[in-house]
Parts: sequence; C-alpha cells; structure tokens
Amino acid sequence: MNRRSFLGNAAAGLAATGFLTSIPDALLAMSKRKGIDMPLGFQSYVFRDVIGQKPEETMKRLAGYGYQNIEWCSPKGYQGDFAPLAKYSGKELKKITNDSGLETTSCHFTWKEITDDASLAERIEFANQLGLKNMVCSGGLMAKTEDEVKKRCDQMNHVGEMVKKSGMIAGYHNHNGEFDEKLNGHPQYDLMLEHLDPSVVKMQFQVAAITSGYKAQDYFRKFPGRFISAHLQDYSPADHKKEVTMGTGIVDWPDFFAAAKVGGLSYIFVEMESDPTVMQGCANYIKSL
Repeated sequence: MNRRSFLGNAAAGLAATGFLTSIPDALLAMSKRKGIDMPLGFQSYVFRDVIGQKPEETMKRLAGYGYQNIEWCSPKGYQGDFAPLAKYSGKELKKITNDSGLETTSCHFTWKEITDDASLAERIEFANQLGLKNMVCSGGLMAKTEDEVKKRCDQMNHVGEMVKKSGMIAGYHNHNGEFDEKLNGHPQYDLMLEHLDPSVVKMQFQVAAITSGYKAQDYFRKFPGRFISAHLQDYSPADHKKEVTMGTGIVDWPDFFAAAKVGGLSYIFVEMESDPTVMQGCANYIKSL
C-alpha cells in the first residue's frame, strides 16, 4: 500500500469509528484527492456549424477527446445553426446527449427568452426536462447608464428567483464588453456584481476577459462564492487575439483552478470559438492537471 492509499484508508477508518475529529488537519488534507474536481465540459457554440445537423456524431467525437459535459445553447433562442434541434423536447435532447456519452448540466438562454414571464416558464420546463442544474443568461445586462444597468439587474434577479423556485440556479455570462464599456470609470461588470442578488443569480466568467486586462482568478478571490462556472480560453503571448491550446498561452491555469475553489465554480466549459481544432489539446492539458 502506498502512502496516499494508507492515508486515505486511515481517514476512512477513523471516520467510521467516530474519531475523525482527532485526525490532524494536515493528514485530512493529504487524504483528499488532488486535481480538478469538476467534470470536463465544452460549450456547444464552438461546433454550431455541425452540431445541429449531426448532434450524435459531434458529441461522440468530443466524448472521445475526454469531455464529459456539454453546455447547450437553447435551440429555441439561438435558432440559426441550432434550429434543427428545436424540434426536440428537453427530455429528448437529454437522451440524445446521454446516448452520445455526455451529461448536460448547463444551457445558455438569450435575454429575450427569459425576461418574459410566459416564455421563462416554458424555458424552465424545457430546462428541467433537460436535467439542468444551471440556466445561464448569455448577455443583456449592459446599458448606456447606471440606472439602466440596475433596472436590468432587477429583471435578472426576478428571473433568478423563478429559476431557484424550480430547483435550479440562474447565471449570467459576460463577454469583454462588460469590462471594456465602462460607466463612471468602472467596468459595467463590477456594477452588475453590486446589484445582482447573489442568492438567486450567480456568474459564469468568460476567461477571454484577460485580453481586456481582467483575470478570472482576481474576481474569484474578490467575490468568493459568486460564481458557478467559467468558459475557458487561452491566447498567444505574442498576439492576444489568437487563441491557442490551453497551457501554451497567457493564462496561469494552476492559479485559475486554485482560485476557482474560492469563487465557487462547479463547472468548466472549454470554448475555443475561433479554432475548435485545439479542443482535443485543451482536454489533454486539463486532464494533465
């Protein structure tokens, strides 16, 4: 028996006998499994040109790379390339996903889909059939004035309350605009964090914000527990507009994942939008961590 196995078995044995509290903290920490304790996921938008027409084939290929979890884009809200999937109920899309070797815990919904109560109720039913944990709004809070941002945050808080009552968690997904478009010298993202109710709306951080000078891990540490997931991207040190395989770019991934625990992340989704060919390399890198 190696040292890690011994420590793990020792902890389990003491727990069973009721003496767990007597184990030193260091011993307990060493007995816990190291690594990234989140399923390896990807965002379906990367494959929007094929996934609508060939969902099973596309998902099986990604499952073969080692991905376990897919974050869908709502077929009803996104239309376009996702339109062929709109004919499926949430239950049917869940079966197709599971039969392809993947789970689905999160889905993007458009602002228009979820800010009308009648539409929201229908989308919540779809989400529950799909087996989601998170319903993520893919944008819509940005505005030209602080008052308008606050108003939209109030709308999002209402959505969050309805989603919470249904047994799920609502989230908001940023793009670079929430950082680039400032109000009174501050990123709109900071204003959103101030006015969104953390008890009903969590955040999904898009790591691409690093190209605007904002690191995900800084926000995870500054706002602990406010985040549910993240979209992962990495960029060339020589050209911050060029996406590269994770681990070869400008993002400090070990620090990101260390901070992710503080931020509250439960899920990660690789989203190499401009170059889906690096998706396998990203999976390999994350597994190596």
